Amino acid sequence: MKLLRHGPKGHEKPGLLDAQGQVRDLSGVIADITPATLSPAGLAQLAALDVHALPVVEAGTLAVPWSGMGKFLAIGLNYADHAAEAGMAIPTEPIVFTKAISCAVGANHDVVLPKGSVKSDWEAELGVVIGQRARYVDEADALKHVAGYCVVNDISEREYQIERGGTWDKGKGCDTFGPIGPWLVTADEVPDPQALDVWLDVNGQRFQTGNTRTMIFNVAQIVSYLSRFVTLEPGDLITTGTPPGVGMGVKPQPVFLKPGDHMHLGIQGLGEQRQTVFAWDPARIDA
Repeated sequence: MKLLRHGPKGHEKPGLLDAQGQVRDLSGVIADITPATLSPAGLAQLAALDVHALPVVEAGTLAVPWSGMGKFLAIGLNYADHAAEAGMAIPTEPIVFTKAISCAVGANHDVVLPKGSVKSDWEAELGVVIGQRARYVDEADALKHVAGYCVVNDISEREYQIERGGTWDKGKGCDTFGPIGPWLVTADEVPDPQALDVWLDVNGQRFQTGNTRTMIFNVAQIVSYLSRFVTLEPGDLITTGTPPGVGMGVKPQPVFLKPGDHMHLGIQGLGEQRQTVFAWDPARIDA
């Protein structure tokens, strides 16, 4: 299934995308797509529905595909070729940081640069959504705890991240810096999360081309590893690193986002995102 939420902020409705690309309304079945919906029992309930009996609706604005996210965790430098372009050593253990939940927006929401930003960058990534509590999970069982997958643009302000001291987090959690979706694709439709093409264009120019098979730490390893340090709960999101082609790595001169830029990105089988970049404007953040 491809689960989604649509409608204006604060009035989102649950839906799913059928095989013909039509949005079907789920609001007669569930009030929202919540962490409980992402449990094995919740997904089984939805899988048993007659999709063609559900009303077709116009989706309009797409929101984050589920509500109630408790944690937005991230893995850095998880592609060997991306580590090389960043001039950093290949990590021997996953590099973990967090993105503020408040940065999460729908797939096609405007990206608003923070005040004074001069080095905001893009990162197309595979997102992993937890469906069952995971605590000290063995790698062999890790994928059983995954409800599904989604596209994430891990937008990053590199000056804040690298040059301002402290951890990476301050460059990762700015408002609108976490576009998610357009939908959550349940794990049964993604037989191998390590065989997905990833790409991103800026203003029609291809910058990122990669595949999840080149991850240093695969999804099962990441879920198992994180579960040693934090209890993963249904609705938690893990974004798993980006392939090469970020703006910071462009030679001879890095390329960073500026107002008016357009990003277009996607992952094989998981959908596509489109974002327009704007200068600081609180009204666009809250739209």
